[in-house]
Amino acid sequence: MKPFLTAVALVAVLAGCSVDQSPDSSPEAVAAAAYRAPEPPSLTLMTMVNNRTGSGGHTALMVSGSQRVIFDPAGSFRDSRLPERGDVLYGVTPGWLQAYKSAHARSTFHVVSQEIPVSAAVAERALQLVTSNGAVPGAFCANATSGILQQLPGFGHMKSTFYPVKLQEQFQTLPGVTTAKYYEDDKGDVIDALRAAQLARQ
Repeated sequence: MKPFLTAVALVAVLAGCSVDQSPDSSPEAVAAAAYRAPEPPSLTLMTMVNNRTGSGGHTALMVSGSQRVIFDPAGSFRDSRLPERGDVLYGVTPGWLQAYKSAHARSTFHVVSQEIPVSAAVAERALQLVTSNGAVPGAFCANATSGILQQLPGFGHMKSTFYPVKLQEQFQTLPGVTTAKYYEDDKGDVIDALRAAQLARQ
């Protein structure tokens, strides 16, 4: 029973924009966690979509360049083993990426991932922008993400929006985007927290 309770205490699994009350990780912890994916540089827009209404519950942006991070503006996925600073999750290994998706997918929400290849220079600019942005107020996740994208070469035409699905629809029109949807049929409760914690160890 103890490992179950520990996992529940470690992982937050609420889908949606909220005010993050957790303290920032130290710069040393952030630097030590850096993970570089073997795949070419890319940006991945992740949208949590309500299965019943089709409305968006949250927006996040994964940046993969010299390191892979998830810009999780006003997000709620937090784990003491995964450094977070200014709404950016560091050390996003394949296990942590799957844990992030699993924590947000449930019977009421699925995760839409839209990946687009970018140059190394664009990926580095995106890293600079997300890591210097700072924490985002609740309900501003899509707005903050669209603001980041507008500052990148090739994305300047994108319009500012507060609606995750509106941003998703804009992103889908970009050339070279590949889309994947992730579903789980669970309640998004403490059992889901345990599963996400297990996935992170893979």
